[in-house]
Parts: sequence; structure tokens; C-alpha cells
Amino acid sequence: MTNIILCGGSGTRLWPISRTLMPKQFVKLFDDKSLFQLTVERNSKVCDSQFIVSNSEQYFLALDQLEELNKTNNKYLLEPIGRNTAPAIALACMALEYDEIVLVTPSDHLIKNEIEYSNVLKKAKELAQQNNLVTFGITPTFPETGFGYIEANGIDVKAFHEKPDFDRATSYLEAGNYYWNSGMFMFKAGIFLEELQKYSPNIYEASLQAFNNSSKDNLIRIKHEDMINIPEDSIDYAVMEKSSKVKVVPSDISWSDVGSFDSLYEELPKDENGNTKNKNHISIDSKNNLIYGHERKIATVDIEDFIIVDTGDALLVSKKGSSQKVKEVVTKLKEESSELSNIHLTGHRPWGSYTILEDSNGYKIKRIEVKPGKRLSLQKHFHRNEHWIVVNGCATVTVEDNTFILNPNESTYIKAGQIHRLENQGKLPLIIIEAQVGEYTGEDDIIRIDDDFSRN
Repeated sequence: MTNIILCGGSGTRLWPISRTLMPKQFVKLFDDKSLFQLTVERNSKVCDSQFIVSNSEQYFLALDQLEELNKTNNKYLLEPIGRNTAPAIALACMALEYDEIVLVTPSDHLIKNEIEYSNVLKKAKELAQQNNLVTFGITPTFPETGFGYIEANGIDVKAFHEKPDFDRATSYLEAGNYYWNSGMFMFKAGIFLEELQKYSPNIYEASLQAFNNSSKDNLIRIKHEDMINIPEDSIDYAVMEKSSKVKVVPSDISWSDVGSFDSLYEELPKDENGNTKNKNHISIDSKNNLIYGHERKIATVDIEDFIIVDTGDALLVSKKGSSQKVKEVVTKLKEESSELSNIHLTGHRPWGSYTILEDSNGYKIKRIEVKPGKRLSLQKHFHRNEHWIVVNGCATVTVEDNTFILNPNESTYIKAGQIHRLENQGKLPLIIIEAQVGEYTGEDDIIRIDDDFSRN
């Protein structure tokens, strides 16, 4: 059995923790593990391999976090743009054998009752082996208005329902045969593709063409022009709501999509006053608050039922119960063309990471860490000069036709327009301080001439 893990989504309702280039599924929220890592650990107990479907930026995050788990039996499919779940699942299934059973899961769900989860998967596998398309219905615990619902008669699906208002959600809860739509599925790869071809032939044909045209070296990389030609649709609309082969497995597995700060609060450990545990928090008569922040002291006095999130470059303060509105903040940031919706002060790259220490008009200062054996792209900039000072490790530097070594406390200067590269040929992390000076220091002022990671 193969676990297809869908890594799309930017988790806008968990801003500023979640950003486009570091979405919630890769943020280490639980015992220094991410939701993605917990998903892999949980499903690798029953699946033979992981098949990661993501964009190129998330691919490198997944690669790093799988390496931390020592998980090496992985497949990857990179989408240049997202076209929703139906094409993503179809493209992955096209790379598998007809009878291969796949467990399709999002990468950002939390499941705490793993014993019951294992029982649920066994039931689903039996149904999938009988050529059914299986969905998992979460037993509801309150009248949630943020989820779709599955109406069932035993394991037979009667209907899928859109997100309801509160009164309708209450009636669903009282009826006892309605379940939250989890977004998890199990079926044979070939059976799903047959049903997709039958009910959404345009998606099937465009996906097949994109798959056939893709490069398939160590991973499957879909071309942009092919991906954009695939109609955008979810697996529910494209297949599940139309097929006669759909079954539902009721699942009481302590599940959460961790889709808001209110739901995150419920999952985090708390102190005796109901505040989430945080060594940086000083509480004076404050109760039942979510406090998140690792860099600065956060002191609260006489407040209750608040959400306070500090990430160094952004501060969110919200009343509990209102955290669904956080996505409206992200919308406003995008309207302002702010990078705060896109990236943290620390940005992760396939070669390592960088942290912005200072960013002002005309200059920017970064701390850059390069992993052993990795190197940045061969590149140039039009609008900035760069000064590099080695703090730790040994840097191999290329500037135009010259390549030389820099040791700790040594430095170099790269003029705007000069072709250059930074490399760590050593066995320890390379750390440098980079001072950028120029009229524009944005991350998009870069021309890559050669890149080990096939980035544009």
C-alpha cells in the first residue's frame, strides 16, 4: 500500500506561524515534529512507501523532514501550480500499478487515537480490495460549520453536503448518521482512474497528457504548460459525489485538521490556568490563552481567552472564537504586496537556510547557513552588492572566473552584476554573515545561471 501525501495549501488561518514558503504542515508544532512528519510516521506503519505530491518549494522541505525521520523509500511528484485534489491524485495514481492500493491523506491533519485509526484502515482496505472508493467520515463531536458532511446509511454514502450553517450542523449532529468529510481516501489506483475517466473525462485526459509529457528522472516533474491545461477540481466534485462505488468508514479517531488557532489551542499542552505552555510566557492572572512565541518574552496581565502569536516579524492578537478571520489578514497583506504572507525571517532552502537580521532602506543583513556538501546556485544580482564574512566553517567562493577559499573571520565583496556562487565542501555547517547594499534587496533580484536543484 502506498500513502499519497498531498502537501498543497498554505494554511492562511494559522498566519503568522504558517506562510506560503513554510506552511503549517511543515512547522514543528508538536514535540519538535511537524504535522507532515507525524503523518509519515503514522501511515508508514501500514504503508510500504510515501508518494509526496507538492510544489518545488515544499519538495525540499519534505525531503529534509523525511531525512530527519530516516525515511528513504519515497516517491515525489512536483506540480508547478496547484489544480486541486482530483488532478494531484490522478497524476500520482498514473505512476502506480493498477491494483496498488493507495491511502490518500493531507499532510496537515492530526490523529491521536492511532489504535482505532489502525482498525479503521483495515476496514477501508477490505473495501478497497473489493474495488470500492473509500472515504473516511469523522464522527462529529460538535456542530462544526467549517467542514463538509457525509450522510451515510451504514457504509453506504447517501449524499455529500456542503459546509452548513449552525442550525443545520446541529441537526446533522443529532441525526447520528452524518460525518465530517475528512479529505482522506483509500482505493486501487486503477479503479480511481477509471472512475475519473468516466465522470470527469476532461480532467483524466489532460492529466494523462501531462503525465506522459513529464520528466521522470529521480522524481516526476510536470510541465507548467501541461498543468495549467488540467481543469481545476476537487476529488469530491470530480468523482466521489458521482460514483456508485463510494463507501464510507465511520472513524472515531481523535482527528483534527488543525485549521485554526482555536483548534490548535485544543491540541497543545496547557498549564494549570489553561494557558498553552510556553517558557517565554509570564502570566499574571491570565487564563485560557494560546501563547505562541520563541524569541521574546510575552507577558500577559488579566487577560482571558486570547490568542497571541509572536514570530519576530509579526504579532497576531485575537479573541478566541474569532481566529477564522485570520485569513482576512493574509488577504490584506497580499493586497499590500507584503512578504509577510510569503516567508518568515528564516527562509528554508534546499541548500540550507537564511535568517534576516536587519532589513532597512538600502541594505539588508542576513545570517546564511549552508549544509555540508551543498552549494547555492551560480547567480548574479542587478541591484545589490554583497559583502560576505565567514563566521563558522570553510567557504568555497566563486566570483566570475576566480574560485577561492574563505576561512572564519575572512571576507569578500561581490559587485552587482558579477556571477558568483557560495559552496560548503566541508563536513560542518558553513555560517556566513551577508550584508547586502543597494537600491533594491528583494529576494526576487536573482538570475540563476546554474542550479543543483533545478529551480528557475
